[in-house]
Amino acid sequence: MSDHHEGRSRRDVLAAMGGLSVAGAVGPAMAAPVLITPVGPADEAVALRAETGGEATATAVIDTLEGAYGAHRGQRRNHTKGIGALGTFVGLPEGATYSRSALFSGQTIEVVARFSLAGGDPQASDTEKSPRGLGLEFRLPNGALHHMTMIHTPMFFAAVPTTFLDKFIALTPDPATGKPNPDKFKAFMADHPDNAGQAAFLKHNNPPPSYANCAFYGIHTFKFINGEDEVTLVRFRFVPKDGEKRLTDAELKTMSRDFLEPALAERMRQGPAQWDMILTIGEPGDAEDDPTILWPPNRKEVKVGTLAIASVVPEKQAGSYSINYDPLMLDDGIAATNDPVLLFRSSSYAISHTRRLQKV
Repeated sequence: MSDHHEGRSRRDVLAAMGGLSVAGAVGPAMAAPVLITPVGPADEAVALRAETGGEATATAVIDTLEGAYGAHRGQRRNHTKGIGALGTFVGLPEGATYSRSALFSGQTIEVVARFSLAGGDPQASDTEKSPRGLGLEFRLPNGALHHMTMIHTPMFFAAVPTTFLDKFIALTPDPATGKPNPDKFKAFMADHPDNAGQAAFLKHNNPPPSYANCAFYGIHTFKFINGEDEVTLVRFRFVPKDGEKRLTDAELKTMSRDFLEPALAERMRQGPAQWDMILTIGEPGDAEDDPTILWPPNRKEVKVGTLAIASVVPEKQAGSYSINYDPLMLDDGIAATNDPVLLFRSSSYAISHTRRLQKV
C-alpha cells in the first residue's frame, strides 16, 4: 500500500462507498484499502436494534453515526462542518392566504442561520458530492421561534427511520479488518430503494460553487393552517436570487477542500445574499408522509417571502452554535404531518444537541 493510501482518512473511505452522511450517498464503488480504528458504539446500536425488534431509536442512530465518523467533542454529530450567519426574512401577504403564522405578517423577522456540509467529519472536503444544509431560526415578533432545516437535494434518502440506522451499521468499520465492508453497503443499497433517488441526484449533480448558489428544500410536507382553520398541504424551498449554479468537473478538481466558507464571506462583501421562499401546493394523492417521493412538477407554486443573509460568523462565535435546529419547532399556523422521518429527526437532533453542549 502506498503512503498516499495509508494516509487516507475514514472520511475518504465513506465518501467512496457512498456513506457521506445521514442525508445522502454517492457512488457505491469501494476506495483503496485503508486501516480504520473500529469504534464501539455501532456494536451497541446493532444490539439495540435487535432488542427493539428492528425499530430504529434516536439513541441507536446517533451512536451508530459516531461509530462511522467518530465523536467530536462539543460539535454536532451530523452536518458537523458549518458556519453561522445572520439575516432577516420578510413574508408576503400571499403566505397569509395559507398560514396564519407570524412569518407572513410582512414584518422584518430576525433570522439566525447555519450553512453546513452533511456528515460527521469537521474536516470534510467541500468538494464532496454530499448534501449542503441550511438551518434557520426565525425569531418572531411575538417572541415565538420557528425552525426550518433544509438540504440542497429535492428529496431525502430515507422513507422510514430504520434506513438511518441500517445505513450507518453498513458503513461502520468491521473490527476484523478495520474498514467498512463494501458488501454490506451494497446489501444496504439493495435493501433500501428509498435511498436511490438522492444517491442518483448527488451522483449526477456536482456541488455548487457557493452556498449562495444553492436552492434549499424543506423536503417534508407540512400543514399550513390559515385564519379560518383551513388546512393546505405544502412543501417549500428557498431559491437563490444569485441563481442555482454547479461546478463543472474541471472546476471541481481545482477547488480547495475549504472553499465554501470563504466564497460565502466574499459574497457577503457585495451585500446580502437573498433567497425567495416558494410554496408548492399539494393536491389529493400527493405523498405527504414520504420525503423521498417528489411531487409532480405541475403543482401550483407561490412566492411567500424573501430571506436575506447579510453576514457570516465563525462557528464557535455564531449564535447558531447553541441552537438545535429542531424541525418540529413550529409557529402557530404551521404543523407537522405524520411523516415518520420528520417526527424522528426531532428526537435524534435532541440527543445530538445534548451531547454537543455537554461536550461528550
